[in-house]
Parts: sequence; structure tokens; C-alpha cells
Amino acid sequence: MKITINHDLKTPIYKQIATEIRALVLNGELPTGCTLPSERTLAMQLDVHRNTIVKAYNELKAEGVIASSQGKGYIVEGNEWNSDAEEIKGKKVNWPSQIKDEYQDMEVTFDKLYQKYSDTKCISLGSGLAEPEGFNVKKLASDIGSIMEAVGNETYFYTPYQGDKEFRRQIASFLGTKGINASVSEIQVMKETNQALDFLVSLLLMPGDTVIMEEPASPDVFRAVQLAGGRTVTVPVDEDGMCVNALEGLVEKYKPRFVFVNSSFHDPTGYMLSEERKKKIIEISNRNRMIIIEEDAASELVYDVRKTLPIKAYDTLNNVIYIYSFQLTFVPGITSAFVVADKALIRSLSNLISVRLVGVDWLPQKLLAKYLKDGTYYKILETLRSDYKSKRDLVCSRLDGMKDLDVEYDMPKGGVYVWCKLPKGIDSKKLTHDARKKGISLLPGHVFYPKKNGGRDYIRINYSYETRERLIRGMDILESLLEEELEHKK
Repeated sequence: MKITINHDLKTPIYKQIATEIRALVLNGELPTGCTLPSERTLAMQLDVHRNTIVKAYNELKAEGVIASSQGKGYIVEGNEWNSDAEEIKGKKVNWPSQIKDEYQDMEVTFDKLYQKYSDTKCISLGSGLAEPEGFNVKKLASDIGSIMEAVGNETYFYTPYQGDKEFRRQIASFLGTKGINASVSEIQVMKETNQALDFLVSLLLMPGDTVIMEEPASPDVFRAVQLAGGRTVTVPVDEDGMCVNALEGLVEKYKPRFVFVNSSFHDPTGYMLSEERKKKIIEISNRNRMIIIEEDAASELVYDVRKTLPIKAYDTLNNVIYIYSFQLTFVPGITSAFVVADKALIRSLSNLISVRLVGVDWLPQKLLAKYLKDGTYYKILETLRSDYKSKRDLVCSRLDGMKDLDVEYDMPKGGVYVWCKLPKGIDSKKLTHDARKKGISLLPGHVFYPKKNGGRDYIRINYSYETRERLIRGMDILESLLEEELEHKK
């Protein structure tokens, strides 16, 4: 099948390919029942992106020129097709051709596995959420009812675009416990960390800009950058967090738009950025007039070390944008997050929110403001620390029992994740697939690498969400799977 592409034409490449194939069908060179090359094969032959072929094939499918079936691929529907028939049948929108390539190519493994927490039949060792049983449902219902009754419907359950002012006052007090001095005008309330990242990327990043971040890193972070047209440059992580010695040279070379740092009990490794490195990052930022975005959601979940200050606490020039989320420490589904930054950035962030949203979630703000003010939130933190520490110890003790299988890990001193190295020869992608069939969800290590060039021998285990009983069952299944995999390799 000979197809010629003219890159000088204004006609999109996929339309040129569709036109050429259509002509081959009409003149009989591609007879009825003829099988077309696969998307990947034709993409390689024509030296184009696979999505270009997908768009072309879908254009022809919508017109009735070709059809597709499971196991057979794309087949010519019939060369009796003609323009008159097209007019009679009408034209269906070729949806893949209308959707940006980057949104069709998104990695979905992370999302599918992460969402397994909603399936009660599946034991979720992949989610990163607070434990549901840690909250008194009757008290929550009573408190929510009293809040709504006190407010009435005068406010119509909306808050200012920057967030409820009382909530921001309580956030300012909470930040004081973390060594951060911020006014209510320097705080923007958001729904969650991902939303905050999306808005910040929209404000700051231009196509082609470079962002430096840790590797491994949360897929949500590097996908937000990639979807905005930015490119990621990564810095390795060790037991003291981001390797800042490597960072300095990269900053000089790439002049990044910003550096993203997950400073406390890093996702997925569980490592914590040392105080020395936090100060060093501030030095690099101040010397290069460089933006730092710090994500700090797990910092309150400290078990074996004293609580340390975030990078933002050392930020005397207001170069750091600080993101904190209550996702790990409050009711799943009734949570909130906030951004702390220079007033100018917060003002622009609030303006952007006013364009994109009707308002920021009202109920979580009122409830969290109440709990921060009356001390309930701090009591919840104490309970969660105790529960999570107990669950961490359970998971780690089970991993200790797998050391004869050559399982390796470093016990996290806080947070909610264990970064676990698998026995030699065990592929985390296959293991995760097999685990799902057995009723547990895990996250394979490769999804935490932007270029998928690492992590195939690691899995991330979350211990915050499930009950102790389900964690035990989940770890039983994991151990059994590893034994089976190793037995097959003998």
C-alpha cells in the first residue's frame, strides 16, 4: 500500500492519509475484505505518530470505508462505497481526530489502579487516602448539620474565589505550627493538590519550558507539566530526599521555569528531605531567582522522627509556592487543599479560578475551619498517626518475613507509602496485573518515571486506607504471588 504525504500542504497529515486510502479503495487496489496495516505498523512505515493513523482510520470508519473488529484489525468494508452513499448516511464526528494527541496518549495505569479503592472486593494497597474508619460518622453528620443550620441559605453555599476567610485565618494559624508566617491574602484554597498543580502550571508554564523534579515522582505531577507542553528534567532521590548537588548543575544548564519538590515522606519512596538540603534548595533558588513549588501533604504524619520545618519556613524572599493537602489526614471525599505564595501570584491564581470555577467547595472549608479552630483536627491527627504507624509496622513486619525471597525496602519514618524492591527477575508490571486478578491493587514502580525507564523492579504499597484485617489479607496474597513467580522461574 503506497501512500504519499506532502508536509508542505496545509491539509492535516491524517486527512492526507485518509484521502489516499479512500482512493485506493475506490479504484479497487484495496478490495473488499482486505486487511489494512495495524496502526503502529503504518505509523512506522510513514514515520508519523500512531495517533495520526488512529485519526485517519477513524475518519474512514465514520464514512463506512473501513471497519474494525477484535482480533482482525482494520478491514476494507467495500469498494462500493461512494460519495452519494456518504451524503445519505450523513457524517459522524471523528472524535479521535478532534481530541489533542497528548490527552489520548495519557498513561492510564496509575489512574485505574489508584481508583481500585472504590471496589470493596479489591484490597487497595495502591490508594493514597485517609482511613475511613478513623472518623466518627455520627459526629461528622451532626457537625455538618449544625454548620448548615447556622449558615442557613443566605450564602447559597458559595465561598469567595480565594476561599472562605475564616478557613484562611485558621490555615494561617495552622501554618504557624509549621514555621510559616502567612497572611490570609497569601493563601488560596483549592480542592486538592492536583487541582492546585493544574492551575499553577496554567499560570506559570509556557510550551517548551523546563521543569525540574525528583525521580521517581508522582505521575500526576509530570503529566500536568507534559500536558501543558513543558518538558521534565529529573533529579535522583536518596534517603535524604532530592539530591541537591545534582540540582545545582541542572539549574545552571536548563534555567527551569520552576523546581518541584515533594519534601516530606516523598511519594513514592517515603524519604524525607533533610534540613540541610532544604536550606541548600533555598540558597539555589535565591541565587538564581528561581521558583520552587513545594508539596507537603504528608508532613504531619511523623512516627519515628521529630517533625521538621518545610522548605517554605526558610523562604525569606517569597520564592517558594507551598501546597498542602488534607487528603491523607481528613475524611476521604470531604477534603481540601491550599496554596501559600506571594500576594501577586495568589491574586492571579484567584482570578484564574474565578474564570474556571463557580466557587471552591463550601462544606469542606466550613468543616475544616471548625475543626482547626476547636482543636478537633489536631486530635484527628494524633489518632491517624497512631493508626498509620501501627499499620506501617504491620506491613513492614510482613515484608521482613519476605526477606528470604530477596524483598528489600527502607522503613519509612512517616507518611503512608513503602517503596518495595522486588526479587531479581520479578517484573512489577506483570506482578501488578496478576495481583489484580487475585483481588489486590498495587502500583508498579515504572508509572513513577516520566520516561518509563525505571522502576520495573519496584512496587509502591500504601498502608493508610485499608483496615488491619484487609492489610493482612493483602500481604498474604502478595507473599503468595511472589513465591509463585519465583517458583516458575526455577
